[in-house]
Amino acid sequence: MLYAMPALDGDDRRVLGELDAMRADLQLHLREKPRWEGQLRRSLFAAAIQGSNTIERITISDSDARALVEHAPMSADANEQTQQAVIGYRDAMSYVRQAPTLPFFAYSETLLSTLHFMITKYQPAKWPGRYRAGGIYVTSADPLEPAYTGPDADRVPGLMDELVGWLREGDLDAPAYARAAMAHLNLVCVHPWRDGNGRMARALHTLVLTRAGELSAEFSSIEEWLGEQVHTVQYYEALRTTQDGTFQPERDAHTWLRFVLSAHHRQAQRVQRRYQWTVKIWEDMAQLAGQHGLPERVVSALYAAAVGELRRTTYQQDEDLSRDQAIRDIQALSRIGLLRSRGNATTRVYLVDGPAAEAVEAATAAVRAPGRDPYLQR
Repeated sequence: MLYAMPALDGDDRRVLGELDAMRADLQLHLREKPRWEGQLRRSLFAAAIQGSNTIERITISDSDARALVEHAPMSADANEQTQQAVIGYRDAMSYVRQAPTLPFFAYSETLLSTLHFMITKYQPAKWPGRYRAGGIYVTSADPLEPAYTGPDADRVPGLMDELVGWLREGDLDAPAYARAAMAHLNLVCVHPWRDGNGRMARALHTLVLTRAGELSAEFSSIEEWLGEQVHTVQYYEALRTTQDGTFQPERDAHTWLRFVLSAHHRQAQRVQRRYQWTVKIWEDMAQLAGQHGLPERVVSALYAAAVGELRRTTYQQDEDLSRDQAIRDIQALSRIGLLRSRGNATTRVYLVDGPAAEAVEAATAAVRAPGRDPYLQR
């Protein structure tokens, strides 16, 4: 027996309607294939990977998260185990991003085992891809009182078979966000592996959305939002409302569902602001480039620096340039005071400077706004 899909009430349907409207609006803008799309996708993907791992106390800086998705060297601040952990999660989520395009895709225990292997292969002692053979519990502040105790190991194969069957055929008429929430809840409550259960549940959540035809993973994931400390506390509290310390699938999961729908709404608001910020920054950087008689391609370099950091190798790939062309462009932007360098050799990056930095500050102030709780009527 798994947790059942709760009945949706009027407020849930209103929130889902608002989510659909925000999704449709973003899809409309993305349909035009704007030049900034790839970089926006990368920044959201980096934030999702960083957020999901932060929940598990696997922390990397914003800079290292960007390096991770650009396949660039991370800093020495991230030790070898941390780097292997986030690389594994990046690879698993890269598969999730491709899932909508696979005509042969099917949910299976093998699929889930493979994703788990990608995420935890840096820990061979934790049995990557293999179900646990014994009991499991999640620690709490009190070492003598676990926060959660999973079902007995001999129940895991049956529960996972039931979950895969539900993923294939269960509640197919329910909204995708609700199905993703319940897939997440059931996987994390079964806790089938010795480690990596939370990351796998969040990856499955996003996979269900992408397979349902929602926005691609980087736009539909709530991992960035969940990874912020105050929201992580709320996340665990929402899980506790369905668990009360043990696997109790007969309990009502409506509080959990509401939490997830609210998280999606709040993250969608954030993505909307990121889109507005991106359009403004791109326009401002194009104006600066034009004022100095520079080619249009350098707008991509200035935007990357505005988002966080510009790497010569990434700019070179994005604009299909030779190494020398990329270097000349960056040197030109540095000479006129729009970029400044930081670091040396393989760790060298470029940040906005002068008028470019001022434009970023103004654009940020223009779109900054507090998030809105969708369950509180305006």
